Formats: sequence, C-alpha cells, structure tokens
Amino acid sequence: MNTPNSAQGFAETAADSSWFGHPRQLARLFTTEMWERFGYYGMRALLTLYLTKHFLFSDRTTNGIYGGFTAMVYLTPLVGGLLADRYLGAKRSIKFGALVMALGYFLLCFGGDAAQPWAMIDGVRYDVAQENVADRPTATGHEKRYVMIDRQRLAIHGEMDGTISLVAADGHVARHVTADRFQSGGDRSPTTTVLILVAIAMITIGNGFFKPNISTMVGELYGPGDTRKDAGFTIFYMGINLGALLSQILCPVLADVIGWWAGFLLAAVGMLISWAMIQFDGGRLRAFGNPPADLGKDRALPIFVGALVAVPLVMLLFQNLMTAAPAAAGTGIVGYVLALPLMGKLLFGTFLISVPAILGYAWASGNRAEFQMMIAAMVLITFNVVFWTLFEQAGSSLTLFADRNTDLHVFGAFSISAGQTQFFNAFFIVTLAPLMTVLWMALGKRGLEPSTPVKFGLALAGVGAGFLFLVWGSSFADGAFKVSIWWLAGLYLIHTIAELCISPVGLSMITKLSLARIVGLMMGVWFLSIAIAQYIAGIIAQVASVDTVGGEVTNPKLSLDTYVHVFTTIGWVAMGIGVLLLVLAWPIKRLMHGVN
Repeated sequence: MNTPNSAQGFAETAADSSWFGHPRQLARLFTTEMWERFGYYGMRALLTLYLTKHFLFSDRTTNGIYGGFTAMVYLTPLVGGLLADRYLGAKRSIKFGALVMALGYFLLCFGGDAAQPWAMIDGVRYDVAQENVADRPTATGHEKRYVMIDRQRLAIHGEMDGTISLVAADGHVARHVTADRFQSGGDRSPTTTVLILVAIAMITIGNGFFKPNISTMVGELYGPGDTRKDAGFTIFYMGINLGALLSQILCPVLADVIGWWAGFLLAAVGMLISWAMIQFDGGRLRAFGNPPADLGKDRALPIFVGALVAVPLVMLLFQNLMTAAPAAAGTGIVGYVLALPLMGKLLFGTFLISVPAILGYAWASGNRAEFQMMIAAMVLITFNVVFWTLFEQAGSSLTLFADRNTDLHVFGAFSISAGQTQFFNAFFIVTLAPLMTVLWMALGKRGLEPSTPVKFGLALAGVGAGFLFLVWGSSFADGAFKVSIWWLAGLYLIHTIAELCISPVGLSMITKLSLARIVGLMMGVWFLSIAIAQYIAGIIAQVASVDTVGGEVTNPKLSLDTYVHVFTTIGWVAMGIGVLLLVLAWPIKRLMHGVN
C-alpha cells in the first residue's frame, strides 16, 4: 500500500536497523501482535469448555458455533483489508479492531449464573440435582448428578449401547431408558446467551479490521527488494506463537482458580495492551499504516458505525447455526445443501462460484502456461481445505477429548487443564520452526528440497498420522478410560510438523502461481478456503459429539470409543488423501512450470 510518507518510512527504517538487524519498529509491531494473539488464543482455549460446561450447550451446538466463529475469523479480514487499503489505513483499522475485540472479550465475562441442567425422560421433564459441581473449566471427577423420580434420587449412568440407566442409592437399576426416550439440556438466561453471541460477533468483526492490517504494516517497514523482509516476517510469526503460548497457559489457570470471567478478562487486558502499543507509539509509526494519499473525504466514521451495525447481523448467523436442523434422512446431497445454515450456504456458494469463474478468467486472459499454473493453485487450495479441516479439531473435539478422556497429570507432580493442552502446538511451533527452516535450507542447497505439492502431501499424511498416533495411545487407556497426556502431546507434535510443511509455503505459493492481475483475488480465495475448512471442522467435530448431563459425560468408555472411532476414520482418510497428493505431485509440478 502506498502511503503519504512511504518514502520517508523506507528512509527511516534503512537508517535505523537496531533490532536484530531489522527496523526497530518491528519490535513494536511484534509486541502488538503478540498481545493480540495472547487475547485471541486465551479466549479460544476457554470458549468450547465455556459453552459446554457453563451454558450446557450440547456438543453439536457448541462445535457448530465454534466452527462458524473460526470460519468468520478468516472471512472478515477480506473486508477489513479492503477497507484499510482504500479508506482507513492500516493503523486506524488496527486500533479500531483492537478496541472492538477487547469489548467482545470483556462481554464474555458476563455469562451470569451457570445453566441449570434438566433431563427429559419419556416425555416428562425432571430437574437434575448436582453435588460437588463447581462452575469451572476443569472437573474434579467427584461430581454427581441425580434426578428425583417417585421420591427416589437416581444417578444417571450411560451404557455402552447408548441407553441410560437410572441407578438407585443401593446400586440397583431402577429404570432403563433407551436413547430416543432420554434428552438432556440446561436452562440458561436468554439475556446472557444473547450477550455471549454479541461478544463472539464483536470479536469476529474486530478481528477483520486487525488481522490483515498488522501484517501490512510489517511489510511497509521494508523497501522494494529488501532481502530482510522474509526474515522480518519470520520474527513477526514468532510473536504470534509466543502470545498463544503464554495465554493458553495463563487464561485457563485464572478460569479454574478464580472463575471463567477472570480468564476472559485477562484476554481483554492483553487486547487493550495491543491497542495501546499502536495508540501510544511515541511517533515511531508515524510514517506507516496511514490512509491513501488521494483519500479525499475521510470516511472513517461511517465505516466504524457500519461495522458496529453489522454486529447483530453476524450474531444472527450464529443464532442460525444453533437452530438449523440437520437434513432429513434419505434426502441426499440436495437435502443436505438445502438444510445448511446460512453461513454454510454463504461459504460454499462463494467458493463454488469463485473457483470456476477465476479459472475461466485465466483461460480467457492468460496464456496456456498461466492457465495451467492457476489450475495447480486451485488444486492445492482444495487440498488445503482438507488439511485445515482436520488440523483445526484442536479447539473443538480435541479439547473436549482432553477434558473427558485424557489423564492431565504431568509426571505425577501436577496437572494441567483441558484448555491448556492447546499450548502444545504453540510451544512446538516456537521450538521447531527454526529447525524446519534450517532443514529446508540444507535440503535446498543440495537440490533435495521437496516441491510444494510434496510438502502439501506430507502435511496431509502427517495430520492423519497424528490422529492415528492418539488412537494407538487409546489402547493403553487406564481404568477410568483416560489416555496419558503424552499421547495427546505426541499428536500435537506430529500436527505441528505437518503445519510447518504447509502453512509457511501456502501464501508464497499463491503469489507465485497466480496471474499478476488477480493475485489479490487469489489471496482472498486462499483465505476463503481456510474459512470453509474451519466451518467443516465444526461439522466433523459434531460427528464426535457425546451426550452429556450437566456438561459431563455419563459414560467415559462410550465417550472414548466415540472419539476413537471418529479419529480413526479421519486419520486414515487424511493419510489416504496425503498419499494421493504425493502420487499427483509430479503432474501438478509440471503444471507449475518451474515454480517450486
């Protein structure tokens, strides 16, 4: 983006390279992004558990909301980046987005009292009494839940066949209920439910203004042809994972020790620090992130007002996700498409229209080689959807698996919470990214570095191998049907290696293969593919749904078997697709015409 002071900015950064050989403004942007990611990943570590344990939403509803939320997180930057480029400038967009996200995190603190569980048995509703149940992310294992029927206090116990046994105090089964005659849920405040959906919508919109534009400012620090740019972005990327690492440890701790509100409040504080780093920059960023020189009338106020007006519209998309009914049996693909929530129709419709339209444009306006390169890009984008669909189980089904079927004790000395298990990915990124960079460079010098399609194939096979590794570990589950935390850590290690094979090269691949005239549009399609992947990830997680009462499973063995079945299926499917891509790597590489 050309700014009024871009030449001045390049001159300043060239003369002031005092931070690891880079412009010292990079340190401020690094810290800004670190604190923004601190807030986002701290919130994300708690969100799924918050919805299932505090609000008592079913797994299906929770995973649908989570998948829709993370999809919108990747979709809204397309609009936020466009508005910044044309009207606002990156700096104002970042500050506005930071404040909106901070308010969203702050609103998450107001969840009210925990929802009250109930059970519907043979069409009759009963309140569920609870003992030793604390409104916290981590269960103690001593919680008990009962229904009062005919003056008897009956414990709820799930059976392997999906039926429910109601067990009296002396241990005998007073009633046996089939799955279709038993339902559970929770009474929650409509006001706090709406408030939480407003909070998620605000985070989504604020992220759209922040996420694309902080990277834009990093790019502005370097003049054309500056060989330090790639290294600068690598340092910046480390800030992302450092913030994630810290928050995924600290926010769940506060939520457990003090309450949910404290974990979300810490996320809000991190976001406010990020805003302050830009707002009070001491003039260090005066030459960067400014509006276009030919802006004319300032349109910031109507854009900001419009963004806030859009909050209830985004909230309605989340409400639609909660209320949409699945397709009726026997209706086929047509019935499935018609039953999709509005967000699903929007995402899939846009992708299915844009891909053939862009290829048609490439055929009409480019030469044969350019058209073939665009085909290669679209093929890799499609495989990218598969990778992120499976990788992004981390915040949904894998977090619930950690809570329900993982022994979270570390070396027998202490334990961590389910929300904290997400920190493994950030930790492995920080430690392995430099090693992977050295590996690719060493292989490149010897002419052995894998091509982009091969890296994509290895990534897909890797994400499948991670799930199969955890499935193997499940065969060593203890008597409480819990798997050692080290098997889950091993999954994240394998998944991180897979991520490093695909994530750093994806954006570079798009810029190299796209027609120069539509490279920005292709970037949009790339992020759209990740948005779709996040949405489908929520659907996959819904398949792994486990019935709960009061936010806890009634049969841990049935829960473990359900997760193992789903993880086995997606593990082998991912391995198969990865192998398929490795087989197709050679013809795809030919379509790339020398681009590696």
